[in-house]
Amino acid sequence: MRGRFIFVCIAGLTSLVLAQQPTMPTTFGESKPAGTSADSSLKDMFEAKIKAEWEAIKNKDKKAYGDLLADDYEGVEIDGRGERTKIQALNELLDGNVFNYTLWGYKLIPLGPDAAFVIYESTMQFSPKAQVRYSRVYITELWMKRAGQWKEVHYQETHVK
Repeated sequence: MRGRFIFVCIAGLTSLVLAQQPTMPTTFGESKPAGTSADSSLKDMFEAKIKAEWEAIKNKDKKAYGDLLADDYEGVEIDGRGERTKIQALNELLDGNVFNYTLWGYKLIPLGPDAAFVIYESTMQFSPKAQVRYSRVYITELWMKRAGQWKEVHYQETHVK
């Protein structure tokens, strides 16, 4: 009987504590109602930077790609080879085989005046001679303002089937 009483008390206290917890938004990264024009222009700016990034990858343009990356950049791609520094990412650029790409599903999460988290998806098309012709990836990027310039600090790909 005493064990049952303790169990009921603990269950009651747990319910009371959980009821006092603040609720979190149901959707990660919900934006402000109706958004602001500043948020819209920031999203447009990041979409343009990401498009420039993919054009540089497609065209194997080390200068354009390097200009977008922070010096302490780290990227993780779906090939399972681990993190890449900026230098490693630039050196691998010439070996890339992205023939074309499609970007969609942009989502911007501002993290303050000098940081932003961007989420999107890409379908990469490889050369007609490649064994694998297409790859779809879910991408997250962390961008930070450094010396007045937005630079990509972190890149993460996840394979999507």
